[in-house]
This record gives sequence, C-alpha cells and structure tokens, in this order.
Amino acid sequence: MPEVFEDFDRFFDHLMEFEVDDVPERIGEIVQAVQILAHSPLIGRKVRGGQRELVIGHGSRGYVALYRFVPDIDTVFVLAFRSQREEGYPRGR
Repeated sequence: MPEVFEDFDRFFDHLMEFEVDDVPERIGEIVQAVQILAHSPLIGRKVRGGQRELVIGHGSRGYVALYRFVPDIDTVFVLAFRSQREEGYPRGR
C-alpha cells in the first residue's frame, strides 16, 4: 500500500509544479471514485493477470486505478494509480 501513497505524492507534486488551484478537489475525486469499488468491484475493465482498471475522470483530470478484486474475501486491493496520460504504472506494478 505505501506505493499507492507514492502515486498520490507524484500527482500532488505535479499539480503543485503547474500551480493548479484545485489540488485537494482533484485528489478527492480520485478517492471518491475508488470508494465505488466497495459496492461495485467488477465495474473496472479487465486487464492482465486478473487485475482491473477503473478509469476516473478524463483529460487533464483523468486518472486510472489498477486494482484486484478477491471475491473469496470480498475485498478490493488498489495496487497503483496513474494519470491517463502516463504510459504504464510506476515500478512495474
């Protein structure tokens, strides 16, 4: 889970570098979208290795959450976040 916090740090640093006014709102949008997974864990598109991606927002406000749903324990594990404009996930996740 610490890697996920590193993703948020990366987003925060990027937004601050470009002097974006609504940084807390943008981070809040990501958190709010991920909370949907508690009730609808299969909403994301399937990707490799049994993982899924949840697309959040669009354009410069667009992000993707990589996660895995384990139905046996009814739990979602968020593995990584990235901007929609980034290719792949940091650290090969």
